[in-house]
Amino acid sequence: MSKIEIGLKEKVHFIGIGGIGMSGLAQVMKTMGFKVQGSDLVNSKNVERCKKIGIKVFKTHNKNNIKNSTIIVKSSAVKKNNPEIKAARQRKLNILKRAEMLAHVVSLKTNIVITGSHGKTTTTSLISKILSSAKLDPTIINGGVINSFNSNAKLGKGEWAVLEADESDGSFLNFPVNYSVVTNLDKEHLDFYKNFKNLKNSFVRFLNKTPAIGKAFVCIDDYEIKKLISKISNKNFLTYGFSRRANFQILKPVYKKDYSLYNLRISVPGSKNKIIKKIKVNLIGHHNVLNSVAAVALSLHIGIKINVIKKSLGNFTGIQRRLTKVFSINGREFFDDYAHHPTEIKSVLKSLKITSSGRKIVSVFQPHRYSRLMLLKKEFSSAFKDSDLVVLCPVYSAGEKVNTKYNEINFAKLISQNSDVQVIIVKNEKELKKFFVKNLLDKEIVVCMGAGSITKWIREMNI
Repeated sequence: MSKIEIGLKEKVHFIGIGGIGMSGLAQVMKTMGFKVQGSDLVNSKNVERCKKIGIKVFKTHNKNNIKNSTIIVKSSAVKKNNPEIKAARQRKLNILKRAEMLAHVVSLKTNIVITGSHGKTTTTSLISKILSSAKLDPTIINGGVINSFNSNAKLGKGEWAVLEADESDGSFLNFPVNYSVVTNLDKEHLDFYKNFKNLKNSFVRFLNKTPAIGKAFVCIDDYEIKKLISKISNKNFLTYGFSRRANFQILKPVYKKDYSLYNLRISVPGSKNKIIKKIKVNLIGHHNVLNSVAAVALSLHIGIKINVIKKSLGNFTGIQRRLTKVFSINGREFFDDYAHHPTEIKSVLKSLKITSSGRKIVSVFQPHRYSRLMLLKKEFSSAFKDSDLVVLCPVYSAGEKVNTKYNEINFAKLISQNSDVQVIIVKNEKELKKFFVKNLLDKEIVVCMGAGSITKWIREMNI
């Protein structure tokens, strides 16, 4: 009897099943034949996707929910005093983090693991699309809903698995790695790592896991990644970027309203140098060109033909909450984006500025977590230079206690000063709608950014 057959006898309970990563893993395990259930306090689209394939989801966290469970998978957001966690400990059940369970599930696959501070969801989506177009039928677990699959997860029959690895709690080091992409490295999740040095060391450990018959692909344009390269002992990596030093160098980029176009010079040891012309991807912005080149480089390396890659990128329909157009009215366009870090905000606004044709850009920003905001307050305040107006929403705490040191008026003044932009404060969704109705007079581009409830606000707004 195989390990999978033995495992199918287990009943797996997911605490916090509504998270994008948790729901994806739950769906894959259910499709594999595991007995799966879960709990979450919020009914979301992720929860509905789980229910649609027959996963039972409890609306509360209660010790009785796990009475028939044999394995517990917990979200990183679940606290130690959660009643289901406490009950699981009393029953001495096996409690796993999401990444630990995912590592077990994909241990028999050839894994492509994508990580980094920013861009990993888009890069994972692009690689998934290319492998699917090449008829490799990969298993996919992503951090965002891929429009072409209408899901963030898919169980494939092929030998490949494409996985987005979250570095937030160090669990990305649990994944069995064959091939990997590291997009960049930024000051994020220092509440877990305590300092930036610890975060950087974890990425060195990750890259040193690359097996001799695998390969890592790293963005040499990123300042921190460039510094890390000297610390990678196995040297089993290739680089990509705009830099002349890159093994896969981007040439002659062209940015249009709905797509980006570029040439790619390839200089890989053991092969003749060559240039691939006119690679088109249906994404906008400098950062998305980098994401697409990571996908192209890896796909070429594992033997996918360039014509398949080009066709796949040209047909790519995007990821939800990554500059997703929600609606347009009277010439005004409204976008929704997951950006919740200064670097991400800068990239989004830069992309819109390049393609805006001089139209006014209105940024609606909902800060996510007091800890992130207080740590990066200065960086946030200077991130809106490509915006013509900023609408500041209340902080989405994500379960954190209210930080009494935070003052929204002072923060608004800091943004105004460091980004040289007018800032308006709104207290809630109702005030935001009222602001839109009274103040949007021209063909503005409105982009709503944040990892909290802002996406629900804009999608339910009837202007």
